Amino acid sequence: EPSTKRVKPLSRVTSLASLIPPVRATPLKRFSQSLQRSISFRSDSRPDLVSPRPWSRNMPPANTKRRDSKLWSETFDVCVNHMLTSKEIKRQEAIFELSQGEEDLIEDLKLAKKAYHDPMLKLSIMTEQELNQIFGTLDSLIPLHEDLLRRLQEVRKPNGSTEHVGHILVGWLPCLNSYDSYCSNQVAAKALLDHKKQDHRVQDFLQRCLESPFSRKLDLWNFLDIPRSRLVKYPLLLREILRHTPNDHPDQQHLEEAINIIQGIVAEINIKTGESECQYYKERLIYLEEGQRDSLIDNSRVVCCHGELKNNRGVKLHVFLFEEVLVITRAITHNEQLCYQLYRQPIPVRELVLEDLQDGEVRLGGSIRGAFSNNERIKNFFRVSFKNGSQSQTHSLQANDSFNKQQWLNCIRQAKDKIACAGKAGVLNSEAHFLLSPNGSRVPQGEATLEQMDQSDCESDCSMDTSEISIDGERMEQTNSCENEKQIETNV
Repeated sequence: EPSTKRVKPLSRVTSLASLIPPVRATPLKRFSQSLQRSISFRSDSRPDLVSPRPWSRNMPPANTKRRDSKLWSETFDVCVNHMLTSKEIKRQEAIFELSQGEEDLIEDLKLAKKAYHDPMLKLSIMTEQELNQIFGTLDSLIPLHEDLLRRLQEVRKPNGSTEHVGHILVGWLPCLNSYDSYCSNQVAAKALLDHKKQDHRVQDFLQRCLESPFSRKLDLWNFLDIPRSRLVKYPLLLREILRHTPNDHPDQQHLEEAINIIQGIVAEINIKTGESECQYYKERLIYLEEGQRDSLIDNSRVVCCHGELKNNRGVKLHVFLFEEVLVITRAITHNEQLCYQLYRQPIPVRELVLEDLQDGEVRLGGSIRGAFSNNERIKNFFRVSFKNGSQSQTHSLQANDSFNKQQWLNCIRQAKDKIACAGKAGVLNSEAHFLLSPNGSRVPQGEATLEQMDQSDCESDCSMDTSEISIDGERMEQTNSCENEKQIETNV
């Protein structure tokens, strides 16, 4: 029958499309996100399929334990503070911060053993061998810091002030050499812990601890990394005490000596930790063919930087920049261990060509993918290429963000500069091996000694400092070394 109802114009119906926001992500990425959302909604709406954990039923949110910062002026008698100068009060605050930091560190180390190590061992969540690998020599650090705390408390006066601390630090700081084995073990410990988190028992236990008040919302690795962060903080703490110490104070000389001691210890531990990290990753490289092996990898002592990048086809790659070679790999699981299978032939840094690409300059691989690409997917790219005879490679690599991209560019440029400086020094030394005799002939002299000096210089340049050191300082050192070498070359 004919309808007497009024039909709405077509424009009124299609206007609903204007309410839908424009799609910013690609269809593939959007599809995967919708799948994740549907799965999460389905599991939430059907509690019979996913039973909640027994310990979390009807449990009120736990109150997180917070560690309040304490000041010396608020802890001890205020009347004493009025008798001191402003500079002396700041000095007492710095000394108290050193002492309070030791107390907090000891508490955290004991907590890591009592709340994590011992229960997991007793409940057989991990084996004793696995726990020894993850926790390393943590137990040996506790009495070491208890000793310093006891010494600092012994010299504290009844009114809370401390007169001398320099002699204590000079005598105690050499004990920090025992951090060598603990810091060197951290790379392997972190990898094993991440692997064990795939076990639901381990993950469930760590989640319980994280939701408990004692954890202060810190996971296990935060507690295990506290000693390393404390180690690199000592130079800052000692400089702060020295800054507020009068020049005629007996502590002045002792504090300067203590700063030199801790800086030497941190530098040595940094070198050994870098070598341990490099060896760890070299052992986990998997070569598809014997021709991929390179002596530049075998001779590397330091990983300048490494991390996940994507190529222009969206393939996830794990890239390692060693001292003299760039290695592009894929992360795989082999024998229940995370390993890195070589994706292409290693690229020597000396012959590597680096290009900083502007956003939008790269075309994504594949016609469909390129057609639906947006601005977000073509950002933060840089290109590395290599050509040697018949061998050639070109890789357009994408970092996570602009900061990460700039870090990669800086590291690669610094590696190339070091090799260039080392090459000039090698040419200079080879020319210096010969002296002109009165009759005009070239006479070799001191060849072995100069080679040893060149080798030692290269080794010192290749050491990696994992502490928070300014990149600009490294560039200044490299610039100065290059200028010195150019001056020597001119003199020769």
